[in-house]
Amino acid sequence: MNKTNLFEQFLILSDPRQETKIAHNFFDILFLTLCSILCGSKGWKEIEAFGECNLEWLRNFREFENGVPSHDTIARTVSMVDPDEFSVCFAQWMKESIEHVDGRIKTIAIDGKSLRGTYDKERKSCLVHMVSAFAVEYGVVLGQVKTEEKSNESVPWALNPVF
Repeated sequence: MNKTNLFEQFLILSDPRQETKIAHNFFDILFLTLCSILCGSKGWKEIEAFGECNLEWLRNFREFENGVPSHDTIARTVSMVDPDEFSVCFAQWMKESIEHVDGRIKTIAIDGKSLRGTYDKERKSCLVHMVSAFAVEYGVVLGQVKTEEKSNESVPWALNPVF
């Protein structure tokens, strides 16, 4: 996959920031965050540190005209991204990446999870359930949706952005 295809997939995302307060390019921040998370970063400070350590490499793909943004700027910007828009972009990017490799997905695993820390003692149940579609050969999640309760009804929706 070439770098142009990656950036084209995310062009539909809207930059929710106020124009007068922008010091860092929106897509630079998203690219840094995506690369850093794919390399194992687990928090905003780790994403910033990844950017500082890999700035020269990152500039092969994006300008990073004002250097690496602070972890606060990264967190603030990413938290404003519409999750539904991002989900569509990411799923399409995964689909095109897989098609670029060999053109087909052989095995898709569907799995549901109740998220830890969402247990409601009064209702005696978990509040957040997720259903994921996972491309086994490639080790990537193709789609994921939040459901109201445990059920198989959400499986088609987890796959919807991809197929």
